[in-house]
Amino acid sequence: MKTLDRIPTSKIQRAGTLIGTGLKVGVNYAKFYGEKIIGSEIEAKEKLNESNATDIYDGLKSLKGSALKVAQMLSMEKNILPRAYVERFSLSQFSVPPLSAPLVKKTFKSHFGKNPEEVFDRFSSNSVNAASIGQVHKAYKNGNELAVKIQYPGVADSISSDLALVKPIAIKMFNLQGEGSESYFKEVEDKLTEETDYRLELEQSVAISQACSHIPKLRFPKYYQSLSSERILTMDWIRGQHLSEFTDNIKDQATANALGQALWDFYMYQMHALKKVHADPHPGNFLVTDAGELAVIDFGCIKTIPESFYVPYFELAKRENIENPDFFERKLYELEILRPEDGPEEKKFFSALFHEMLQLFTQPFQQEYFDFSDAEFFGKIAELGQRYAQDTQLRKMNGNRGSKHFIYINRTFFGLYNLMHDLKAQDVRIHAIQNTL
Repeated sequence: MKTLDRIPTSKIQRAGTLIGTGLKVGVNYAKFYGEKIIGSEIEAKEKLNESNATDIYDGLKSLKGSALKVAQMLSMEKNILPRAYVERFSLSQFSVPPLSAPLVKKTFKSHFGKNPEEVFDRFSSNSVNAASIGQVHKAYKNGNELAVKIQYPGVADSISSDLALVKPIAIKMFNLQGEGSESYFKEVEDKLTEETDYRLELEQSVAISQACSHIPKLRFPKYYQSLSSERILTMDWIRGQHLSEFTDNIKDQATANALGQALWDFYMYQMHALKKVHADPHPGNFLVTDAGELAVIDFGCIKTIPESFYVPYFELAKRENIENPDFFERKLYELEILRPEDGPEEKKFFSALFHEMLQLFTQPFQQEYFDFSDAEFFGKIAELGQRYAQDTQLRKMNGNRGSKHFIYINRTFFGLYNLMHDLKAQDVRIHAIQNTL
């Protein structure tokens, strides 16, 4: 894979890259309108999506940082984006052009004060994994095989400007209008800022891995504070394959079921016992070891769940509460889905919308065991997502609905459901962890 000798770091440079990308998208649309006239509109639309997804991703991957992180987040919205975007943006999870060897050494020294060869017994300047905010290198010290994550230059300083650049896209995609949308963008900005602080990530990694160490089939790396800094994070190297590689070729369903149970228990323990959760459940953050364990290797994005949100959120996972009109309405107000200023039309529309959504999405929580290989269940989720994405009445409504905490909690559950489905995990004990608390 081609390496990068530089990353645009100034606001002007990064804006220029996105403007260039926008011009390419404009050319793609011009071609689309021409091809639609002389050929099939469906085929022309598919070609447009392929071209736009490629050009947008190519522009974002050269920027790295927050812009590419947004693409990674969007790649998890499988029921909102066209397939071409999901497939292309998914590459941002663990396959983007790495920094060149000279830039790696320069970046390491600027963050650590020493060259990597002065710190480690051996250090490979070639990246083994490059993602949106940093890339990983293999190193050795005192006989230990280590993974060293190095943050890209300029990432932490460009978060606000990057979000300002992608904000118009997000507003259009999620139908955000008027007052209230700023709290959502502030939530994303705060979380991205936390992800660039590797000292915080080290602290969170140690705390959560220790708290969840009792869960069977889970494995966590050891972290090295003396070999880490605000922009460098060093941990044990864990041998294994990315979860997506495992799920692409499942040879033993019993192992996949055990991994699914471990993954589910890991998230339920965090949700219900710790009240904070690993809010970045994409395949690049998990490895499957030769021993059939699930290794969690990235704790950069951790979402704390306030009690005021946790209680009504999980109360609406119970069928009897969903089917109790007065209780249901009260919880919609507590979760800021309904607002005091809503008129009868808005109140009726959003109540019906969330009633239908919750009836479907909470089905796993209403059973003792659940089969995440159920194609019908996930087909209904996809159909619902597509239907509301095309709903003209919803487009007329203000999309600023729900507490800001929904952003990362819903992202967590969408990602978790998708991973469980990729594993085709069967007979998953849904309340196993809660029954022990």
